[in-house]
Amino acid sequence: MLTSDFQFQLPERLIAQTPPAIRGTSRMLALDRRSGAYEDTSFSDLPNRLQPGDLLVLNDSRVLPARLFATRARSRMTQATSPDPSGRIEVLLTQKVADDQVWMALVKPARKVVPGETLHFADPDGATALEAEVIAAGEYGERTLRFSAKEDFLETIMRIGHMPLPPYIHRDRDTPDTAEDKDRYQTVYSHEIGSAAAPTAGLHFTPEVLEALRAKGVEIAYLTLHVGLGTFQPVRAEKVEDIRLHAERYTLSEATAEAVNRARRGGRRIIAAGTTTTRTLEHCATLAPELFPHTGETSIFISPGHTFQIIQGLLTNFHLPQSTLLMLVSAFAGRKAVLAAYAHAVEAQYRFFSYGDCMLIL
Repeated sequence: MLTSDFQFQLPERLIAQTPPAIRGTSRMLALDRRSGAYEDTSFSDLPNRLQPGDLLVLNDSRVLPARLFATRARSRMTQATSPDPSGRIEVLLTQKVADDQVWMALVKPARKVVPGETLHFADPDGATALEAEVIAAGEYGERTLRFSAKEDFLETIMRIGHMPLPPYIHRDRDTPDTAEDKDRYQTVYSHEIGSAAAPTAGLHFTPEVLEALRAKGVEIAYLTLHVGLGTFQPVRAEKVEDIRLHAERYTLSEATAEAVNRARRGGRRIIAAGTTTTRTLEHCATLAPELFPHTGETSIFISPGHTFQIIQGLLTNFHLPQSTLLMLVSAFAGRKAVLAAYAHAVEAQYRFFSYGDCMLIL
């Protein structure tokens, strides 16, 4: 199977640049994965679409404001006397490697940032807030950074960092994110900070919808997968079988492992909110006949031909053409049915990608 088999045409005007004015008011395309039939509805209808006894699993990872701007040590004197925007280095922290000091990152422009280089990250007043040495270089702008020891490292990142909005969401160069982004690019139930991107299927949920689901008799459980580098790297392989994903760290709690095991034993449906939740559950299913609490890493890649062990339903946003996320959704509902639903969504002018509308597949 080829990566190009997952191509579709999307007018740029349908790429959502902002969230809906009110959280939870997105449109939702309901897709029956057995028949391929679809129906236009709204996210607020989700409690009516699920059944008493269903288990809904959510990813509670919280987005780190991981987009930083730096100057190189060798250019600081020039910058201080004659500021030049072209000397600014954009750094996106994608995964913590060791304590708070060593991180994987994507940098732009990468050619200027070589091992041995020192990067300086400033406070709004211009004082140096953090320093990092580039200790390794990878492909496609990947760098490993070692930050100088700092007791309040995360607090500093929270102060100087910006929300890591995807590149298809456009903001002014001097305003990389807005106050609205800082609120709306987080789920209302986010808890464990560490993601370099939002688990976007969860952005639709409100406390009211969660309460309506519980009142309906839907059980809700949480796991944590910190979204990492794979979200930002485009697929470069021509053949699907040649695709390899970066590992991402996850935690499955005792309560959630037991909730999933109970639901499976009782023959109840398990609904995953998002591809990150799906990947975590399906990875854990490969480790033992029953899920058990633990922390680990997964690089599982789900594409057509995968036999799903855990989930019977999926809530997900609309994904980029030729992306691994679209391949996962196609594995669950069938490539032809998904692409037909996407074609309808384009015709019906649904809003696409992170801040866009969603699909419920049952």
